[in-house]
Amino acid sequence: MGGAAVALLAATRRRSTRPVASLLHRAARGLHEATAAAEEDKARTRRRRSSSTRLLGPDISDTWDPAPHAAARQPPPRASTVDCESTATIIDGKSIAEDIRLQVSEEVRQMKNAVGHVPGLAVVLVGDRKDSQSYVRFKVKGCEEVGIKSLLAELPENCTEDEVVDSVSRFNEDPTVHGVLVQLPLPQHMDEEKILNAISLDKDVDGFHPLNVGNLALRSRKPLFVSCAAKACLELLLQSGIDLMGKHVTIIGRSKVVGLPTSLLLQRHHATVSVIHAFTSNPEEITRESDIVISAAGVANLVRGSWLKQGAVVIDVGTNPVEDPASDYGYRLTGDVCFEEAVTVASAITPVPGGVGPVTIAMLLANTLDSAKRVYGLSDPTP
Repeated sequence: MGGAAVALLAATRRRSTRPVASLLHRAARGLHEATAAAEEDKARTRRRRSSSTRLLGPDISDTWDPAPHAAARQPPPRASTVDCESTATIIDGKSIAEDIRLQVSEEVRQMKNAVGHVPGLAVVLVGDRKDSQSYVRFKVKGCEEVGIKSLLAELPENCTEDEVVDSVSRFNEDPTVHGVLVQLPLPQHMDEEKILNAISLDKDVDGFHPLNVGNLALRSRKPLFVSCAAKACLELLLQSGIDLMGKHVTIIGRSKVVGLPTSLLLQRHHATVSVIHAFTSNPEEITRESDIVISAAGVANLVRGSWLKQGAVVIDVGTNPVEDPASDYGYRLTGDVCFEEAVTVASAITPVPGGVGPVTIAMLLANTLDSAKRVYGLSDPTP
């Protein structure tokens, strides 16, 4: 009797503990599932790595029109009096360009005597823009003056991209051509990058090829060619005896033609570089802190005297047509900088015309010469 009671009691206890164990098991499983769900939610809400497109930024063009802030103001009358004691030194681009052309001309003559060949430059012109036609004429004339052979392919504005690329390809394959350039801008319906990338790296005398730009950005490497306008800006500064190391240089505009390569080139000279573009909120404040201002925005009279600190050096790359009834053509060329105001503040300044433009063409001739030297093994030129 006593043993049976004990067995019955033990069995009863086993049955009574089963619901408790089951409840504990279900509770533990529920906690585990809740924890796992929380981790999944946390993973879903965790910040994701930005896409390459986002990191590269939006593709928005620099449009300086309408001109920001005080840029729309008209310049003072050209007859305004200027205090002679505070007038800036005029950096004579024509004189510097002439010296470069003379040197190129002599080296072309020596090349012809040594190998029986001269450098060749080919230009592709699309459309009938008056400014582009004018620039091409200057380039062809420059070639003639130094003995460089020039070739010109003119295509209508409604031609196809393939026709332009075909012209570029023919010049790439011509052994007598050492430099190929496509005059910009191209018609809007064309893919500019596709056409420029068709130019052979070895003949990219404008310095726009991605490898040339990339090698310019890497200080340990040397590009085959550097943008002619960028080289012109540096040449004007160096020939004027202006020290660059440690100086604060502000570049207005960031195009692949001027702004970008100039900023990269200046960093190789250990300058501290700021770049202003159409979306910069405080351009005047930045330029007023700068030792050197290089403007390539393409907006007439954008840079006023109030934008400059006393004694700054100004390189004006802009060439903007402004109506002028007194001119034979009904307009005159003016720069991005209001010359009449800047000349009383700056220590040195380039005029427009007669500043950067002539030196840019001279640098194009020099790049073409250097390309031919590589082909004929006459030297190992540096850009």
